[in-house]
Amino acid sequence: MLKKLKKIIKNLLAIAWIRGVYNALNKYILSLFSSNRLFATVYTFFGFMTFNREQYAVLKARRNYYRNLKNKTRATHVELRRNIHRLEKGMTMQPRRPIFARDYVGETIGFYEDAITQEALSPGSIDSSELLWAHDVLEKYFSISSSGNAMVDDARARFEVLSEIEHSDSKQSKSPYKASDRTISSVEYDELLTLATQRRSIRWFKKKRVPRTLIDQALLVGRQSPTACNRLPYEFRIFDDPEMVKKVAGIPFGAGGYSHQVPAIAVVVGKLDSYFSPRDRHAIYIDSSLASMSFMLALETLGLSSTVINWPDFEPLEIKMQKTLGLETSERVVMLIAIGYADPNGGIPYSQKKNLETIRQYNKLSQ
Repeated sequence: MLKKLKKIIKNLLAIAWIRGVYNALNKYILSLFSSNRLFATVYTFFGFMTFNREQYAVLKARRNYYRNLKNKTRATHVELRRNIHRLEKGMTMQPRRPIFARDYVGETIGFYEDAITQEALSPGSIDSSELLWAHDVLEKYFSISSSGNAMVDDARARFEVLSEIEHSDSKQSKSPYKASDRTISSVEYDELLTLATQRRSIRWFKKKRVPRTLIDQALLVGRQSPTACNRLPYEFRIFDDPEMVKKVAGIPFGAGGYSHQVPAIAVVVGKLDSYFSPRDRHAIYIDSSLASMSFMLALETLGLSSTVINWPDFEPLEIKMQKTLGLETSERVVMLIAIGYADPNGGIPYSQKKNLETIRQYNKLSQ
């Protein structure tokens, strides 16, 4: 039904005078309601469906965030991750203050205690690497923090009575380290530029199954992408069953004409319940996009190709995808990525990029 309606609209807009009227009407309406913020509020009130799904998702996510604080079945604790990363940033400041994080170190220990309790009650239920990281950062934080502050000293005492965690590798601490201690890649600029140029949007694939091991390898690279406070507020929902791929790939409009021969597809889902405030509502799109780009570059190094399938915020398709994947209200689809081995005879759009001067400016301020 939706596709038929879309086809009718496209056919109507192909008629020159109808498109002209449509464009003129849009220009007038947008000029009027974009004149000030009050008019913009009126416009969005009457066109509430345009942004209502995001508004509802943000509210649901905030509720879920606070409900999850005492959830004893989570594999990862996003609020612990956030606060541990905040400690890491404080520890790497120059100059570093002798006492910092007084306002949230007690809360952080509370989050850590909850995670330890969960692991004790249900061994293996929580990501062990997260606990090791938290332990090492807290241990280093207390070793460099001066005594004499009641809040920090209380948190230190609580930390010391917790059960010692066995490290998988006692020689390698997961606490902050010097930039000079990084592992330096041998990849040079020209090689990276070649890889970025090699990566093109491939829409035609061989009839060949994509090994899951290769997808997981690429995801390890994507996982290394930066995220706000190290929350990693996303999931990659991978489908490689032919019938499931066909069902999922057939939902977005952008895959029309080639979705039937896609071997595997990833639905990148942002998780708004990683945040306690609506101010961070856009972070899921930024963080998951950074991870997706690294993921796609990694696929290229493994002999695989991909294409991003655009996912516009269109209510009927949102509802269909939500039902198909069983998504929570607070989970937003960011994009879909088709994955496979490129058909050597398949065509690739040239896709000329903008001139550097049109996307780059140095030191420009308003006059």
